[in-house]
Amino acid sequence: MYENPLVASVRSVNDNASIIEIQGDVTANGEGALMEAYNQASANDTEFILLNFSNMEYMNSSGIGLLVTILIRAQPQGQKLLAYGLKEHFRKTFELTRLNEAIKCYSSEKEALEAAVPAIR
Repeated sequence: MYENPLVASVRSVNDNASIIEIQGDVTANGEGALMEAYNQASANDTEFILLNFSNMEYMNSSGIGLLVTILIRAQPQGQKLLAYGLKEHFRKTFELTRLNEAIKCYSSEKEALEAAVPAIR
C-alpha cells in the first residue's frame, strides 16, 4: 500500500496556543515529523495545542498510538490538546478508542479556538 508521507507544520496563534497542521497519513512512519511539530508547538510554554486534521488522509492504530504519546507528554506540562477537522470516520475512531475524552474534538478551527478561551481572547 502506498503511504502518503506525514507533513506536520506549526502555526502560532498567540503565546498560549499553537496549531499543528497535519497533512498526509498518520502512521508509525510519521513519528519523527509529528513529534518534531509537537516539540516546536510546545516550546514556549504553550497551554493549548490544536491539532488540525483537515488534510489528514489516513490514520492507523500506530497513528493513534502517536497521539497518545503526545497526550502523555502534554499532560505533565499542563497542556490541553484539542482537535478539529476530523472526517466522520476518524471522529468515530476517536469515539471508539475514547481518545475524544482526552482530546476534545471540534468541527472547525474557530470552534476549537473559542474552546481555548480565555487564552485566545
